[in-house]
Amino acid sequence: MESAFWTLLSWGPDGWSRSIAYGVFVTVSLALATLPLGLLIGFLVALAKQSTEPSLRLAGNIYTTIFRGLPELLTLFLVFYGAQFGIQQVVQLFSPGTAVEINSFVAGMVALGVVFSSYASEVFLSAFRGIPVGQYEGGYSIGLNKGQTMRLVILPQLIRIALPGLANLWLALLKDTALVSVIGLSDILRQSQIAARVTKEAFLFFGVACLIYLVLAIISSFGIGAIERAVGKKEMNR
Repeated sequence: MESAFWTLLSWGPDGWSRSIAYGVFVTVSLALATLPLGLLIGFLVALAKQSTEPSLRLAGNIYTTIFRGLPELLTLFLVFYGAQFGIQQVVQLFSPGTAVEINSFVAGMVALGVVFSSYASEVFLSAFRGIPVGQYEGGYSIGLNKGQTMRLVILPQLIRIALPGLANLWLALLKDTALVSVIGLSDILRQSQIAARVTKEAFLFFGVACLIYLVLAIISSFGIGAIERAVGKKEMNR
């Protein structure tokens, strides 16, 4: 029985390790592609929510309310099927009969990105509120404009304050990538599901999937710790 398990987990023609390794690659690639998108949108939404312009604050609050309130899976379906339908209708106006398909990787990246950004905006907003107003005034007093003050004075402090919260969101993002298996993307969970269905060894392959996600989380924790130490050293050297 043990040898049969090792055969199923081998790289050979009867094993599934190659397929699962590809799923790991897809999962990590999706998470890494989603991260900058989510951070950028989250930062912009946080700026909007603390703006003096009421319409920007309202738009930012509506954005976070919607994407924090909707289940992640429903957001994924809305992006994958809804965006595909909308684009299809627009294309039909200019080129009747042309079929449009949304790439599942792109759909997953966008859906997870907007969900991630809605939570990241709250982390950034809390970090902004943790920076004293005097930091802005100090930047202006030495001749920096708003953009320079943000880049040179505020952003370094913002990153340090927001880093723990963003680290938690990254770990949540890694787990949320499992949702893309429902739209056909060959991530860890989908490859494990296929292997379990074909071999009838569900416990084995779902157990392997659990271990892989735990290993990714542990590696991420070490990486986050290294980043926090590097940021802390920079602050001490200033």
